[in-house]
Amino acid sequence: MIDTSVFQGRTATYYTLGCKLNFSETSTFGELLRELGVRTAKKGEQADICLINTCSVTDTANHKCRQMIHRLVRQHPGAFVVVTGCYAQLSPVEVSSIDGVDLVLGTQEKARLVQFLSDAWVRKESIVHENGAESDEKFSLHEYHAVGKTKEIVSFTPSCSRGNRTRYFLKVQDGCNYFCTYCTIPYARGFSRNPTIDSLVAQARAVAEEGGKEIVLTGVNIGDFGRTTGERFIDLVKALDQVEGIKRYRISSLEPDLLTDELIAFCAGSRAFMPHFHIPLQSGCNEVLRLMHRRYDTELFAHKVQLIKQLMPDAFIGVDVMVGTRGEKPEYFETCREFLRGLDVTQLHVFPYSERPGTAALHIPYVVSEQEKKSRSKCLLALSDEKTHSFYARHIGSEAEVLFERAIRGRAMHGFTRNYIRVELPASMASPEYDNQIYNCKLVGFNHDGSALTVELVHHQ
Repeated sequence: MIDTSVFQGRTATYYTLGCKLNFSETSTFGELLRELGVRTAKKGEQADICLINTCSVTDTANHKCRQMIHRLVRQHPGAFVVVTGCYAQLSPVEVSSIDGVDLVLGTQEKARLVQFLSDAWVRKESIVHENGAESDEKFSLHEYHAVGKTKEIVSFTPSCSRGNRTRYFLKVQDGCNYFCTYCTIPYARGFSRNPTIDSLVAQARAVAEEGGKEIVLTGVNIGDFGRTTGERFIDLVKALDQVEGIKRYRISSLEPDLLTDELIAFCAGSRAFMPHFHIPLQSGCNEVLRLMHRRYDTELFAHKVQLIKQLMPDAFIGVDVMVGTRGEKPEYFETCREFLRGLDVTQLHVFPYSERPGTAALHIPYVVSEQEKKSRSKCLLALSDEKTHSFYARHIGSEAEVLFERAIRGRAMHGFTRNYIRVELPASMASPEYDNQIYNCKLVGFNHDGSALTVELVHHQ
């Protein structure tokens, strides 16, 4: 039983590190606590609960998680501190040793966050206030620590939540079966699993009833949707496309081998799925892809990009690339750079390789220095800037449908076109009534820092 009385009148603060999936889950945790009477703490207000949803994709991510935990413990003395997410799953003992942390929940446990929090809070209160005075005993919950075994992570925590902007994030899948040599995600998130298409369609309809217009499909390896239910990702996409009221869907990321030609063709003629793709490449060199145990080669990747551009010439294509992985000799990096230079893609998301304990990549002998990783990252980021600038410039003077996001009064409004060009409406022309509305706009030119195209309103959709 959940003791709901412990939540009444409490305040909470939330912090998320990592991917869109984490942000979606944190938002859902916040909604669950609000239903129990917990209010989000205002800026500068001390909270009763601090929830940190962590990432562990790199050593840097782990470091940022520790920094944030320490900061929130200092900012909210006496608060009940809950740490969940991938870092909590992979390093529960390390996280629990941080002074001020009260509860560590792994991937399996976070599905029952409210129950664990209720039990733990009551237990802590009984320790702290025994004999009418504070106890010096440090409270810990070692029995709740994540076991760290992939096969034991079987729960699926539904999540469909609105971020701070206009878009909703719908979690359609969790976990991964791929076990790439550099990656710890299967150990942190478990094997691939998913809810039913019917349940996801119901959540999308609920978003439409709330007035939501755009949904981002999130997950760890969403193209692998269906392992739990025997359904297909393309069937999910087709079902969601029929939900009235939702004007736009975006797919957060799709593995190249799971981005089928059938799916690309459907999106090209879809009512609501946008001409916007995010495809992890990781390396543009086949030798490195084999070392990574990726399930495709550069020829297949190039085919997917070419087909997208053939059917949707104005599509935005973002690509994940990892540099400096073990085994990436200088000539392999040059092969990757030239492959990317010849690809008609819009943006590169560049990540320097980070050694992760327990991964197979540690057995690969060739090691790239940190200085060389930085040099390679800088090279590909410059190439990315060229490609993005060129893509934006091609659209100057054209008209596009823009979904505007809420803006702070007196500041410029921002939004995105169907093909994910970020636009800016000057503050002098902005109005609160434009929030979450779609307008036809003329794309005028680059803004002051080149991060968006300025627009003029044509008319409301």
